[in-house]
Amino acid sequence: KLPLTVEEIMNFGESNRELFIKSSTYSIIPITVTEMGLTISWIFSSDPKSISFSVVYQESEDTPLDQCKVLIPMTRCNSHKETIRGQVKVRNAGIYTLIFDNTFSRFISKRVFYHLAVERPVIYDGSDFP
Repeated sequence: KLPLTVEEIMNFGESNRELFIKSSTYSIIPITVTEMGLTISWIFSSDPKSISFSVVYQESEDTPLDQCKVLIPMTRCNSHKETIRGQVKVRNAGIYTLIFDNTFSRFISKRVFYHLAVERPVIYDGSDFP
């Protein structure tokens, strides 16, 4: 079921998810966010070989793709050799889309093992001050 909501990600627990990305294609994980100040974080690895990764922001589903804001430009990751970690801070409500791109690979399909997390900011209210 896509896109994911913050609540669904919070219910992921510690389990890893798996994406199968055929050669010459890409896969996206849209995350719908309604509250500001959250942090969306990810950890992923790929097998076999590398995968390209990007994060884009879309105000709404109606926003044309060419008007989406690129938060993390498409980067080729050696995620088959090391685990890739990252995060974005939610500054605006909307759809934050993680893109796993395998279009550069003409013959090799990839598996991506990923884990997502969402953290709410800790707001200090001073209530425990003596």
